Amino acid sequence: QVQLVESGVGLVQAGGSLILSCTASGRPFSNYAMCWFRQAPGKDREFVAGINWSVSSTGYADSVKGRFTISRDNNKNTGYLKMNSLEPEDTAVYYCAAVRFPSMVVVTEQVRYSYWGQGTQVTVSS
Repeated sequence: QVQLVESGVGLVQAGGSLILSCTASGRPFSNYAMCWFRQAPGKDREFVAGINWSVSSTGYADSVKGRFTISRDNNKNTGYLKMNSLEPEDTAVYYCAAVRFPSMVVVTEQVRYSYWGQGTQVTVSS
């Protein structure tokens, strides 16, 4: 079992920045693909950004490309989502997810993820 805990609850103004962290425990994190999803009120949960186990591949939703950066430190069992130029439309609960998948491929499908964090609220005011 892998437990994921997000941190970085934030209320920021439009144009601001925020960093979310996702710390894994239970098993070594290094063979796990990791992803961030988000769910806005009244909307389905959607893919935001993903990174493969070896930090050689990343992927982003079009809506965040150029503004968000996903990274990870396998020595610290922690993943990060750096969010710049935040917009009110980025307001959502953000979830990190992990799946054991030592591949070059970035996993973007929610159904493939085995482990999920509890979610953390990000609110961007206009």
